[in-house]
Amino acid sequence: MKRILLLSAIMLCVVTTRAQNPVKGDYGYLYCHMSDGGEYTAYALSRDGYHYEDIIGGKPVIDPREHARIEGGQRDAFIARSWNGKGYVMVTTDMCVAKSHKWDNYGIDLLKSDDMIHWTSVTFDYRKGTGIFCNPDDESVYKDWSTINRVWAPQIFWDPDYVWQNGDRGGYMIYYSMLNSPEEAYDRMYYSYADKTFTRLTQPRLLFDWGYATIDADINLLDDGLYHMLIKKEGGKPGIYTATSKSLTSGWGVPVEDDYVSFEGNKKCEGSSAFQLIGDDTWRVAYIQYSDRPKHYRICKADKNLRNFHDPVDIEGVTGPQHGSFLRLTKKEYKRLQKWSAKQQK
Repeated sequence: MKRILLLSAIMLCVVTTRAQNPVKGDYGYLYCHMSDGGEYTAYALSRDGYHYEDIIGGKPVIDPREHARIEGGQRDAFIARSWNGKGYVMVTTDMCVAKSHKWDNYGIDLLKSDDMIHWTSVTFDYRKGTGIFCNPDDESVYKDWSTINRVWAPQIFWDPDYVWQNGDRGGYMIYYSMLNSPEEAYDRMYYSYADKTFTRLTQPRLLFDWGYATIDADINLLDDGLYHMLIKKEGGKPGIYTATSKSLTSGWGVPVEDDYVSFEGNKKCEGSSAFQLIGDDTWRVAYIQYSDRPKHYRICKADKNLRNFHDPVDIEGVTGPQHGSFLRLTKKEYKRLQKWSAKQQK
């Protein structure tokens, strides 16, 4: 009996230490997103996950000129709670198409905050090579970093089992797509690890290569014990697809081909972000339907296994919704952001 109890305790420890971003709050939702009206980060609040109110009128909540040190624009904002639940971390694509007039960029911004209002940040310009990373002497995925074309749509996943060279455990997996045209034929998914200070980053490693361009990955751990990824693939029939793996950084099988493809006909979609409503074990998946004129930012339903997508509707109440992420909030957090918004608009 003691042996059975011991084995049960070990299994419980394994389950509870699986990688996952902390989830907290049963009052409402924060939609943290790039504004389609400009390349900056905006906020909106909701009580039900569908109907939102802009914070400070949809204007920038973070000054991109201060925090996006490469191009002065921030796209694809992804926000998460800090590993210990006592703060917040964010990643953005450092990019400004309005300024450069091209769809290239060279790095990402890592930000952290105690209140979601005041942020500090570090910027990683990948053109500078391996010297920007905390393990510069490790084997590199590129021969020449100065020719990099894209470092797109980073997202965060807390991994308590990651082990640093000094033996410390726990790191933020930052996953994103990159393209270095002289050395690879299409965008591929890579990952790095950031430390608990959210200021140090490891050299990128290839996450997978399916033989065609892949961008805008969104990973979640489900009750089936598998990591589920939503991702835009551009090989075969383009669209947002799903893939699964038993491991966060390896073993990603090819996408399921018969679910979500042509979900709304021939509409072109990207920037998916999955979240669960409070008290509901099914999922909502948000994405930008960018082929529409005007564009539509949609939220659809999915089952508890992130499958069977249906019932898409437009997000409501947001000025310029675009690629972003969703965070559940406590009442205290919700009211703090509302109060800040009211004060800023006086």
